[in-house]
Amino acid sequence: MQQKNLIITFTRNPELGKVKTRLAKTIGNPSALAIYKKLLKHTESVLRPLSCDKAVYYSVKIRENDIWDSNIYQKHQQNGEDLGERMANAFKNGFKSEYQKIIIVGSDLYDLKTEHINQAFEVLKNNDVVLGPAEDGGYYLLGMKKFHAKLFQNKNWGTSSVLKETLDNLEQENVFLLDTLNDIDVYDDIKKYNDLKALIKP
Repeated sequence: MQQKNLIITFTRNPELGKVKTRLAKTIGNPSALAIYKKLLKHTESVLRPLSCDKAVYYSVKIRENDIWDSNIYQKHQQNGEDLGERMANAFKNGFKSEYQKIIIVGSDLYDLKTEHINQAFEVLKNNDVVLGPAEDGGYYLLGMKKFHAKLFQNKNWGTSSVLKETLDNLEQENVFLLDTLNDIDVYDDIKKYNDLKALIKP
């Protein structure tokens, strides 16, 4: 029987002054928006070839005519007070729809490849949870086969303690860690990417 797998990504609506605000402090809002749009296009190109169902969750409102083709991507609104609650609700929604493996991935990783997500689904055969650690102490990917409520509670989201706190919650589970990747939050994160730096307007 074909397993029902789902990949979810969270996206902010690409609006001036609303995205990559920490990066914008250094390079300005127009350049930060240009870089975020490039990151979204990269994420979409990574998810498109995957042979599973795909969902995009919008921060503010669902967009119809954008880079996320509604023939390929289910479209949802994020729902919750903080990132943890919003992710929890997305996972609950997926499990309610009888998906057996669900992975959520960020939309600001220029190093993310389709193979990372394929590997994550593969290792979930023999592990309870898969995590993709981020260089800043958070994570860029989380996958599971059943809902683990405590992973979404009592975290200081956006801080360097998130991965450690999440792993502490998973002491009784089999956990697989993927490669550590760099997510793009501040200017230092883009220094090695010439094509991102080229989007900075003087």
